[in-house]
Amino acid sequence: MRFKRIFVLILDSLGVGEASDANDYGDNGANTLKHIIDNYDIFIPNLKKLGFLNTINMDDNPNVDAYYTIAKPTNIGKDSISGHYEIIGLESKVHFRSFSIQAFPRELIETIENTINKRIIGNKVIDGESILEELGDRHINYGSLILYTSGNSTLEIAAHEDVVPISKLYSYCEAIRKITQRDEWRVARVIARPFNGKNGKYKFTNDRKDYTLKPNKKSILNHLKDNNYSVISIGKLNDIVDGEGITKVIKASTTNIETINKMSDIMSKNFTGVCITDLSEFDSSYGHKKDINGYAAAIEELDVEIPLIINRLNTDDILIITADHGNDPTFENSFHTRENVPVIIYGRNLKNPKKLPVLETMADIGATIADNFGVDNTGLGKSFLDQLK
Repeated sequence: MRFKRIFVLILDSLGVGEASDANDYGDNGANTLKHIIDNYDIFIPNLKKLGFLNTINMDDNPNVDAYYTIAKPTNIGKDSISGHYEIIGLESKVHFRSFSIQAFPRELIETIENTINKRIIGNKVIDGESILEELGDRHINYGSLILYTSGNSTLEIAAHEDVVPISKLYSYCEAIRKITQRDEWRVARVIARPFNGKNGKYKFTNDRKDYTLKPNKKSILNHLKDNNYSVISIGKLNDIVDGEGITKVIKASTTNIETINKMSDIMSKNFTGVCITDLSEFDSSYGHKKDINGYAAAIEELDVEIPLIINRLNTDDILIITADHGNDPTFENSFHTRENVPVIIYGRNLKNPKKLPVLETMADIGATIADNFGVDNTGLGKSFLDQLK
């Protein structure tokens, strides 16, 4: 074991250029990071020093403090499930249905209403904050559940915690999850979105819960847990894998900075294993809303935190920064984009930081983690541990 702790920071939706099969997804020309920079005078000196900007063109930069490269997606799809599965060494070849054009068929809505005995309003392709502005008051007045999709294969249910208790919202979503597993629907994720506030000023809480599918085989997380290593999930990873292989669960906050603070707290603890943190604000608040300036400002906020994160690393730790898919805010639609993802590896004792060869699959990250701790790989991906000098 070379590194006692590995921290993986997943920048939700921060892709760095179209994947080789982007045409199959209608995503030719997608490049989340580049197009944000093209439209905003971004200032990120700390991320730049780690080689983050060099991942756009994969140019050589000898004056970096970290190893940098990109990883290609090989799992089918461009959802959080396919990306996270691949990172932890799981193959996903399931074609989930997308409801990004006209939302959900009436037959599905009627089935949901009849099953949970609750009226549904909304059924739109829209971002979460906008649907609250539009239908929050109506929900308060009549108690109907707000149903929407932010694109791709997700079905989201929003309810005010004073109108529908969180436990009840969860039970509704569990029932909806069973319905949407059927072959005629095949929805990848059902997401419970509790919110609070009043007089039209509504805000999602930190009690979001994703209902996905239990993985059909063990990931590297299971192999780590089975060998008594810590596997800490901060954010949605625990929901995505339905708790499989996780030893400690910490809910993410609605903002990236608050979530980073939770990661910082974990960095002060003594453990041996991996901590995987998702920064979902990039995707939910800016990518899906096509908010270029907001996305750029969020990257700048992250840049300010980078020295603080690095300073919390021990000499036998490494930090891996990556993403799970893209969400180019300059595209006509507001859906995820099929992109390569950045891979940045920083460690205090890494003496020869430089550009690494392109990773043929995001699963190389998981394979490297498995290699470091001497546990079984899943058969997907190749370790680059020996390239970290």
